[in-house]
Amino acid sequence: LELELIQTLREQAETEAIQVFARNVQDVLLAAPAGPRVTMGLDPGIRTGVKVAVVDRTGKLLETATVYPHEPRREWDKSLAVLAALVKKHRVELIAIGNGTASRETDKLAAELVAQCQTDYKLHKLMVSEAGASVYSASELAAKEFPDLDVSLRGAVSIARRLQDPLAELVKIDPKSIGVGQYQHDVNPSRLARSLDSVVEDCVNSVGVDVNTASVPLLTRVSGLNSTLANNIVQ
Repeated sequence: LELELIQTLREQAETEAIQVFARNVQDVLLAAPAGPRVTMGLDPGIRTGVKVAVVDRTGKLLETATVYPHEPRREWDKSLAVLAALVKKHRVELIAIGNGTASRETDKLAAELVAQCQTDYKLHKLMVSEAGASVYSASELAAKEFPDLDVSLRGAVSIARRLQDPLAELVKIDPKSIGVGQYQHDVNPSRLARSLDSVVEDCVNSVGVDVNTASVPLLTRVSGLNSTLANNIVQ
């Protein structure tokens, strides 16, 4: 009886943990998108520098750069000049800053950039969760999308795009890597995967997709489409 009771309690706890995970994933996926605006993604780093990627209104990569405003190189003014030049060249409207290491220092840099460009451009900066960006940048999907781009720069592209449209970008990442649940290694992996997959599918189908800008992973989640059909549509 004792064993049975513990087993029942464990199953209840597992069900609850999976539901919490699913609810959190849904909240993250359905976060309000910033919309089709030219966006600059900043993936902060100290020693390795801040990775910069500018994407156009549809999420297409325009240009990348790496700046070193922090220790040990402290090229603050030079970094500002590089970023200001990118803002001017591509008429950037939004700056997405990843919330990882050195994000506060990079936020300070972005604040100076916004102040500097305020007269000519309506520039806004926002902090974005970078959970799963590194998983995406090292994935086969990212390698297919940007075969010639350095892995660390792919992360900056992902950060910029997840501000434009969180749902379209986060479907490319395994939901477990979005970092919004507890005990994911203790619960039944197939039940968790099934639950999260259905949440992602629900989100995509309730929002709908713009077929002109949708990626293969996003179209694959639309009811009635599989990866082959999605591929053909994109082609």
